[in-house]
Amino acid sequence: MAIVRMDPVSVRVRADWFDGTPREITWGNVTLPVTRLMGVRREDSAYRVEVGPRTIFEVETPGARLALAFQHRSRRWTVNGVDDEVGLS
Repeated sequence: MAIVRMDPVSVRVRADWFDGTPREITWGNVTLPVTRLMGVRREDSAYRVEVGPRTIFEVETPGARLALAFQHRSRRWTVNGVDDEVGLS
């Protein structure tokens, strides 16, 4: 299985209060609980100052594996990739 990159889609994410890991993703009218955190990548120095850093979370949900990005400066969550075998509409 591989994550296929896509245009970022804004989503609403409920994250853990203490460590910031995603717990639930709301994409349109669909709410997906996060069942497993697969990996975390912090991109602190990959962006210009005005864009700011971001953190990528690779998570599993029932029926999909997603690459979530949290943009620290704008405090915005986006889905940047979906498992190539499972898609959401």
